[in-house]
Amino acid sequence: MKVSIIGGGGRVGSNAAFAMQCAAIVSEIHLLDANEQMAQGEALDLLHGASVAGDQKIYAGGYDKCADSDVVVITAGLRRKPEESRLDLINRNVALFKQILDSLKSGGLRDGAIVFVVSNPVDILTRLAIDHLKRDPHKTIGLGTQLDTARFRSLIALETGLPPSQIKALILGEHGDSMVPIWSSATAAGMPLVKMPNFGNAVQQRVFERSKTSGAEAIKLKGGAGWAVGLTIAEVVHAIALNQPKVLPISTQLTGEYDIRGTCTSLPTMVDARGVVKRYEVELWPREISGLQSGAKSLDSTYVQLK
Repeated sequence: MKVSIIGGGGRVGSNAAFAMQCAAIVSEIHLLDANEQMAQGEALDLLHGASVAGDQKIYAGGYDKCADSDVVVITAGLRRKPEESRLDLINRNVALFKQILDSLKSGGLRDGAIVFVVSNPVDILTRLAIDHLKRDPHKTIGLGTQLDTARFRSLIALETGLPPSQIKALILGEHGDSMVPIWSSATAAGMPLVKMPNFGNAVQQRVFERSKTSGAEAIKLKGGAGWAVGLTIAEVVHAIALNQPKVLPISTQLTGEYDIRGTCTSLPTMVDARGVVKRYEVELWPREISGLQSGAKSLDSTYVQLK
C-alpha cells in the first residue's frame, strides 16, 4: 500500500513517516512538501534506514506522485501559537488547505483513495475536504481526538501508576477546546476509573485539563508535538493498510448520531481499507452527550463563516 504525506518535510509528517517505516506495514511512502529540499532530505534520511526497518520505497515528489496513492495524509499547515486555540487557526489555514486540495484534484487523486486530514483545525478542514473535493464522506477522515485520547490514557497511567496499555479511556467530540472526556466508560485494568481510590473529581479534572492543553505544552517546550501524533497517524493508516477493522476516535461526518448531522467530529468509528465502516452511538452520561452537541454547534458556527 502506498501512502503520500503532504507536509512530509515538517515535524508531524516526517514523524508519521518514521512511525510507518518502523512498523514495516505500508510498502511505499511518498513525502511532499512546499519546501522541496526538506522533503528530499527527510526521504533520504528515512531511506538510509530502509535495510534495518523494512523494505519500503521512500522518496519525495510532487502532487503527480499522489495519483496512485491509497492514502493521502495531509499534515501541512501553519503552526499553532501557544496562546492560540485550534479554531483560531481557521483564518490562517483555510486558504492554504484549499490550495492543497486543488493541487490534489489536478494531480489526479483516485476516487478510491482515502484522504486523511491531520492539519488543524482538523474537524473544520475534514468537512472542508469533503465539500471542496465533493468526495464520498466515507473516504475522508480526520485524526480528530485520536491524539487527545492517546495523551489522555498516558496521563491517566502516569497518575495511577498503571501501564498505559491497561488504560481504556476516550476523548470524543472536537479536537479542541470543547473536547469531551468520556469518564462513563473509562477503565484501568478492567476496573471503572471513577471508582478507583484516590481518583476523584479533582484528580480527573487535573488529568483532563493537562490532556487538553498538552499540545500547547509541547509547543512551549519544544516548538510542537511530533512523536505521539506520528504514532497515532500510523495507527489509523495501519488499520487501513491491513484491512483490519479497528474502532478509533477519529473525525468523520456525522449523520444523526447524538442528533448531530453534517458536522465532522470524533466518535468511536470503525475504519478499514474501505474507509469509514460505521460509527458507534454508545450510551453516555447526559453531560457527555450535551458536551458533544455543544461542541458540534460551535464547529457548525465556525464552518458557516467559511462560506
